[in-house]
Amino acid sequence: MKHRILLLLIAAILSCQTLLAQSLAITPLQTPQGPYEYEVIPDNEAFRSFNPRKSPEPGPLLLREGDRLAICGDSITEQKMYSRIIETYLTVCDPQLDVTVRQYGWSGEKTDGFLRRMDQDCLTFQPTIATLSYGMNDSRYRPFDVTNGRWYEDHYTAIVRRFKEHDVRVVVGSPGCAGKIASWVGSRAGTLEQHNIHLCALRDIAMDVAEKEDVRFADVFWPMLQAQVFAPDQHPSTLEDPYLVAGDDGIHPGWAGQVIMAWSYLRAMGLDGEIGTITVDIESGAATASDGHSVQSFENGTLQLVSSRYPFCARGDLDDDGSIRSGMTLVPFPEDLNRFVLKVSGDLPGTYRVQWGDAVREYSAEELINGVQLPVDFPENPFCAAFDRVDAAVAAKQAFETTQVKRIFHGPEGRADFEAAVRETEAQRAPLAAAIAEAMTPVTHSIEIQRVGQ
Repeated sequence: MKHRILLLLIAAILSCQTLLAQSLAITPLQTPQGPYEYEVIPDNEAFRSFNPRKSPEPGPLLLREGDRLAICGDSITEQKMYSRIIETYLTVCDPQLDVTVRQYGWSGEKTDGFLRRMDQDCLTFQPTIATLSYGMNDSRYRPFDVTNGRWYEDHYTAIVRRFKEHDVRVVVGSPGCAGKIASWVGSRAGTLEQHNIHLCALRDIAMDVAEKEDVRFADVFWPMLQAQVFAPDQHPSTLEDPYLVAGDDGIHPGWAGQVIMAWSYLRAMGLDGEIGTITVDIESGAATASDGHSVQSFENGTLQLVSSRYPFCARGDLDDDGSIRSGMTLVPFPEDLNRFVLKVSGDLPGTYRVQWGDAVREYSAEELINGVQLPVDFPENPFCAAFDRVDAAVAAKQAFETTQVKRIFHGPEGRADFEAAVRETEAQRAPLAAAIAEAMTPVTHSIEIQRVGQ
């Protein structure tokens, strides 16, 4: 009898935990004076169990000139994809900030793991700003429970506070969404929907940590879940070749999903996305350009420029989930972060032919007056070769940073003499970092504008 009563008590406790978990993750407070606002829920059956808190709007620019950015996270960070987009973006799109970057991804890591190693691996290099991307492993691939939510909150808070003790500005990131039950996790339990409800709950907890600690928040989960639901309709997708935002294994996003992550973190840093505006007056023959771009000449409809600031060059198949260009259709990356605009004024009858590099497009007068987004309309453009050199240098440096931290700092050399390991590996990293700066050279390019039929 006592045994039966104990079982009933345990069942009741578990039931209460489940109900509380559901209320935390998906049920709004039904009072006008409730403390929270909630995201607009798309009219789609896939979202029936979700009601996440409304993510805060990005604040003013968080970055400062000369910042040292630490990109911290688990295996999704160790993929060196969203971290590479972020570093390449900061290098070419906002070179005036002179931000340097290190990535600290560690496969399988949870918040407690980074908390234990952050002093040695990260604070050793005196970052001034850090992004945190944890929660996927912290969910333990099972339905939500209150104890685990509290555990995640406590450890995420401790990380943020430790950074703040060292005057590091922080962007707390949410986990992404899951596209499948992770087949490689032996302890997995529950349905895919339950797993995503758990990740959504951790998203809201991460947002609460950021709010309480007065730091920035980057929402990865909600835009990624929406993209996962709607992308197959937006891009041709079949059962044999599905469009997978969350990656082949449902956990590690490919390039499309990684674009969403980079977009979220860059927006959270307060970047305005104004890469440049080129303004041409056809009638007067005058042309101007914003900071980072210099007009050399404008004659017979041909504009010559030198640019020390690049747009982000995203190429590839629009319908391929392995393409950065495709990923930029899932969130407003070009509108928010990559505005490199050509505007034409004056009396513009008819249609105009614009050539930039080897590519040609035709525009109406109205389109030119309103401004055209050059990187969107010209994915292959005169910046691509220079952009690729910078991006390749970023990839090489970040690859070494994984070796430096995981194999050297936590290997025999680091255990024997950590300071010597730092000196030796920094000597190897230095030319890799210098190669990024050396690759970032001004680009000379021309834009030809001619009326069709002339």
